[in-house]
Amino acid sequence: MSVVKINVLTVPPAMRETLESRFAGRAGMVEKADGFEWFELLRPLEGTDTYLVYTRWRSEEDFQKWQSSMAFSEGHRAAGAEAAPGAHGHPGGAPTGAPAGNGASGGHGGQPGHGGPAASGATLWSFEVVQSAAPAAG
Repeated sequence: MSVVKINVLTVPPAMRETLESRFAGRAGMVEKADGFEWFELLRPLEGTDTYLVYTRWRSEEDFQKWQSSMAFSEGHRAAGAEAAPGAHGHPGGAPTGAPAGNGASGGHGGQPGHGGPAASGATLWSFEVVQSAAPAAG
């Protein structure tokens, strides 16, 4: 079964646009990774400053390969921040695909135009898909 990595990012309201534009700038990076299945950046609607970065992978091994890949490193470097090991399942430049426990890595980074962190904190949640459903063909 697939595995899901959800990076939970605390993003102050003033940094939302920065975070979202950095993720938009990484478009296409994780999609080329072997074993990558899905990515979504989820913006909070009410009552929280927490974004969720959802990525789905064929296996834990595929996720680990992506996380240690040159594309992951380059995407985070391009976003102007340093990736912390073991925390992103989000795409380089975010991220899925991913992928850092400190909110400073690619895609979350920075003050507008400065490349620093846009997120004030990040946590990685890992899940194994036990059941899933899709719309019925009709």
